[in-house]
Amino acid sequence: MQPADRRSHLLVVLATVAAALLTCTATSASARPTPPDQLAPLGPDFLWGIASSGYQSEGHAPDSNWSRYIAAGKTPDPLLDSVDFLNRFRSDIALAAQLGIKVYGTGIEWARLQPAPGVWDENGFRFYDEVIGAIRAAGMRPMISLDHWVYPGWEADRGGWASPTFVPDWLANAQRVVDRYAGADPLWTTFNEPALNAYLEVSHGGLSPTDVPMMLDGIVRAHRSIYDYIHRVHPTAMVTSNIAYLSAVVDVVNDWPVVDRIADKLDFIGIDYYYGLAPDTLTTSTDFAEPWKNSLQPEGIYYALQHYSRAFPDKPLYIMENGMPTDNGLPRFDGYTRSDNLRDSIYWIQRAKADGMNVMGYDYWSITDNYEWGTYSARFGLYTVDILNDPSLTRRPTDAVATYTDIVHAGGVPSNYRPTRPPTPCSLVDIPTSCTDPLTVPN
Repeated sequence: MQPADRRSHLLVVLATVAAALLTCTATSASARPTPPDQLAPLGPDFLWGIASSGYQSEGHAPDSNWSRYIAAGKTPDPLLDSVDFLNRFRSDIALAAQLGIKVYGTGIEWARLQPAPGVWDENGFRFYDEVIGAIRAAGMRPMISLDHWVYPGWEADRGGWASPTFVPDWLANAQRVVDRYAGADPLWTTFNEPALNAYLEVSHGGLSPTDVPMMLDGIVRAHRSIYDYIHRVHPTAMVTSNIAYLSAVVDVVNDWPVVDRIADKLDFIGIDYYYGLAPDTLTTSTDFAEPWKNSLQPEGIYYALQHYSRAFPDKPLYIMENGMPTDNGLPRFDGYTRSDNLRDSIYWIQRAKADGMNVMGYDYWSITDNYEWGTYSARFGLYTVDILNDPSLTRRPTDAVATYTDIVHAGGVPSNYRPTRPPTPCSLVDIPTSCTDPLTVPN
């Protein structure tokens, strides 16, 4: 999941977008297919799911790089025990199963498995045994993330990603996880949003800016190695590393430097899409400490799928994270609801599928609110939880629970559905294509 504060990252984004805008012309490119009046459902093989991560939801966190960042006062909110998934995983998995979904995504925390060099905690493995078992018992397929930005504190003492032993240590843990859980036939994610991971390590003091190339090289080496290992242990495995999509242009400075080097070892393309880039972004300050104020352009999910379907025409595409933040569960300033955003996003996925894109699945972020890398203010959950003020950590359904249940059972939005808001003209999410060949909605 994306953190709340991405100001420095955004500056890079905006500089790149500004340069790209200069090339945007009104001349027409090859016309996209005429939008259909009726949309077909996504079909019985489509993988509906939810996404989550271990550190953000489990609580009772062992020593890690992120536990140290929080203890050092580098985040607005303490972690506490988040939504206490460590003790409430069965009920949260049951809530997910009630949606009718097929995939439950979660992370396996290295710090929980290996508290010290050469020391493995069987209790940690037993916890994940129970989590994976509960997912399968509920009729869902696990999606296991091997790395969602967190590593053990003893690795931080060695220098984190700058240590020459980091990649061998990472692989030793990952191989144990693969050996233990390949029999559950999970979908595999090696690294969550590699470039943003590096940015956060630098911004929180875990890595020097000069060591970022070393980290990204290490991610490439680790992914390539564990990909081969997974396929030796789990020959039919599907493996990816998910990409944070902001803009087709920004992609060249975001995850592409990693993805381009592991493209031959990706079985599908995992894509995270949350926010649009409004046309006035270059002149209006965007504060990612308050992500509920960010522009939401659901049609951007179509542009993201289009971008990667062109870059990787032989690979299936999977939306692995998508959702809408609110400020402590309050309504958005523009009246846009979680249900609106969900329906509109699924409409554009169905449009992408209708236009020939090989979309295999969609995971909503997340089943509950959780720790958004420093804050509990930004809430994305289908079930909202007032973590700071409600000791009972009661899961309260948002309007999107019924909406997602209906979507899953129908295989999409109704065939005659129309988005609640029109596509943004000349969207910065995909320029110049959205200028030369913009998306439209039938009357």
